[in-house]
Amino acid sequence: MATFDEWLTAYDVVYRALPATSDLACPNCGHRTLRIVFTARPAAAEGYVSFWCDTCLEGIYVSRAPVPPGVTARSTDEPSEERNRGIPDYRLVT
Repeated sequence: MATFDEWLTAYDVVYRALPATSDLACPNCGHRTLRIVFTARPAAAEGYVSFWCDTCLEGIYVSRAPVPPGVTARSTDEPSEERNRGIPDYRLVT
């Protein structure tokens, strides 16, 4: 299992590539299926991030993260079913 620090390093690489898609390998399983979703209050400059691998279903959750230019964050005003659509119940690395 990859460490929290390894996940943070992967997050940093993927974050810096946004709004482009990154093909970085998962720090845990090596597959190139990393996903990132931002959630924020409307018009907020920062929010929450779900960052996981679709293959091994491990990842991290980041709070108070800046939403990068060109990235659309899901609204915290949306019902949770809509806001969390497509985000699996992945294992959080701590």
